[in-house]
Amino acid sequence: MPHITIESFDTSKVVLGEYGETRVLFISQDLFSDDEMLGVEIRGETFLLHIKKAKKSWLLKYDKLTRPLDVNIVKQAISDISMAFDLTVLNSNININSSRASLANAYEKGIEDFIDIEFSKSVFFKSVSIEVGFGSGKHLIYQAQKNPKRLFIGIEIHTPSAQQVLRQVELLGIENIWVVNYDARLLFEMLPSNLIHRIYVHFPVPWDKKPQRRVISKSFLEESMRILEQSGKLELRTDSYKYFWYALDTFLGDEVAKTSVEIRKNEALDITSKYEARWLRQEKDIYDVYVTSANKSEPRVLDFDFSFNGIKYKESLLTQLPKKPVIFDDYFVHFERVYRVSQSAILLKLAFGSFDRPEHKYIYMNEKVTEYFSSAPVKTLTNHKTHLKIEGFLNV
Repeated sequence: MPHITIESFDTSKVVLGEYGETRVLFISQDLFSDDEMLGVEIRGETFLLHIKKAKKSWLLKYDKLTRPLDVNIVKQAISDISMAFDLTVLNSNININSSRASLANAYEKGIEDFIDIEFSKSVFFKSVSIEVGFGSGKHLIYQAQKNPKRLFIGIEIHTPSAQQVLRQVELLGIENIWVVNYDARLLFEMLPSNLIHRIYVHFPVPWDKKPQRRVISKSFLEESMRILEQSGKLELRTDSYKYFWYALDTFLGDEVAKTSVEIRKNEALDITSKYEARWLRQEKDIYDVYVTSANKSEPRVLDFDFSFNGIKYKESLLTQLPKKPVIFDDYFVHFERVYRVSQSAILLKLAFGSFDRPEHKYIYMNEKVTEYFSSAPVKTLTNHKTHLKIEGFLNV
């Protein structure tokens, strides 16, 4: 991802304002290290640039929590900052590829776009399907081309894969794919009930040593059954024997009152991904598990408020913030980092929410306002309950 290696410089000379296409909003100092964060805005995107300091050189790079999907925007911001403050560049990988159109187009969707999306107003698409973790996008693109009247939402947490598929979608002129670079488990909680025709989860990472990171879980099953239309299916395809049995135990466990499961082994599909082709050459078994949604679910209402209701920064806050994660029954709050913006402003980095799908956000505070920086949390009940606890910690 984009970065430059630079000689050290006097960051106190960084003046807020516009430099080329980039506007510098603030600069903040990590209270627990020498590192600093730059808040910037460019082409409608707000994000952070990380100044990581070492003895021989510094690194100016993107912040992974707030980065926009369009890598050229990040490159442009780094370039603008470098030229504006006459930084001595030792190494760089930010050559901007002008031949590539901006990826911020109708096919790219951010998590915030799903707050007010009205799928029922679409006259072009007759149904909606989802692929979780599409990788190279071969299966996603095949399905979209085969079913032009169906909208396909491809969800991929790996940014380079999302960027690659966006470029393919543009080059091929496909109009029925949305690409979302986010955690599918969080996005599911924002989708309307009874909407989705099919959910594809093909060859998810097995995470044998960290099973808590698996996308398949009890909560994932519950949300999948809620967003699926009646008779809609969740389709798991895996080459992992352990994952196959883990999934079956999840789909048929004691906590699942009623379900309909179909199993197939070594079923040939019309399209074979590069990943699957490798396993077939090795003569590995492939397992398919289909779970059918039988019931019509209640509507999902997303009316949660993530504002901070007049909370303002006070210096005493720094001594009162919990130093360790605070654990509640089904969620947690962890204030990970504090960055000093000025004597009357700070930037907080925190993780919070449910244990198996936590949020990672920044909060900006000064004497006038407190707000989530870059974007608010996903509108889920767990996140809202956690937000109320965060309000309590900040209201000193």
